[in-house]
Amino acid sequence: MKQYLDLVRTILDTGTWQENRTGIRTISMPGAMLRFDLQQGFPAVTTKKLAFKSAVGELVGFLRASRSAADFRDLGCKVWDANANQNPQWLANPYREGPDDLGDVYGVQWRQWPAYKVLDAGAAAQLADASARGFRVVTEFDENGSRKVLLYKAIDQLRQCLDTIMQNPSDRRILFHAWNPAVLDQIALPACHLLYQFLPNVARREISLCLYIRSNDVGLGTPFNLTEGAALLHLVGRLTGYTPRWFTYFIGDAHIYENQLDMLQQQLTREPYDSPTLAISDRVPDYAQTGVYEPEWLEKIEPSDFSLIGYRHHEPLTAPMAV
Repeated sequence: MKQYLDLVRTILDTGTWQENRTGIRTISMPGAMLRFDLQQGFPAVTTKKLAFKSAVGELVGFLRASRSAADFRDLGCKVWDANANQNPQWLANPYREGPDDLGDVYGVQWRQWPAYKVLDAGAAAQLADASARGFRVVTEFDENGSRKVLLYKAIDQLRQCLDTIMQNPSDRRILFHAWNPAVLDQIALPACHLLYQFLPNVARREISLCLYIRSNDVGLGTPFNLTEGAALLHLVGRLTGYTPRWFTYFIGDAHIYENQLDMLQQQLTREPYDSPTLAISDRVPDYAQTGVYEPEWLEKIEPSDFSLIGYRHHEPLTAPMAV
């Protein structure tokens, strides 16, 4: 994880102080990239103890399209508690549905993206195509003297990615994202890690992932998101028969909060240990071994199915999360 420490140093050396919505200043830098060869180890931070169980708990919550902080807590992840129940802007939002509600955050967009079509009532070919793609009629209405049909479908973007990996792995459009402009005003926190692109290599039977993050709290968020992205790539590889390889991590606004400086300065004095490896439980089917495609394991996976082998780390360090 030397790359991570180098990123921290670069932000401290070249970044500028900026104000932001949280009221806690950041030293920020535009544009950053980390790239990991997962065949050389799992990108777990070693200069402090990684909250691994919490990170994979959050990932599983996303896979289950959870929209409640209570669901995440049940999975061993408490990072959503403050955003659900202590963020003044969200508490005053008319779309909030009570304690622990988060709105349609990450996983809902990953697995149940709300898609609508408005078609002319007489467009038989278009209506038939939409129906074949899983859209269902919601209602009909008149618009400017023309009869229209409103159709709806919840799109499982992640499942579509796995299906495409299996059916057309050379496709360069195997991606999903969580930036839905129609609901940004109805959620506790607009997505930070918002775009994931899978890149299979059929010749090598390897699969890579590019992740774009619009805004990243480098002190707390980066280690968490690296864990989730790499674990997701391992899971997708397991279910589709590909070996995880390159994980490339792009950041738009890379920043360090002022109240996390002491924690990061301590980490910079520590020498990183060798990277651990990730293990997925034998109960999760390996397509490379079985030849049976079982994408329903996206919903069946549990946090306990993930573990780190050979994880050696320095003493734990803590810092507050800005909300």
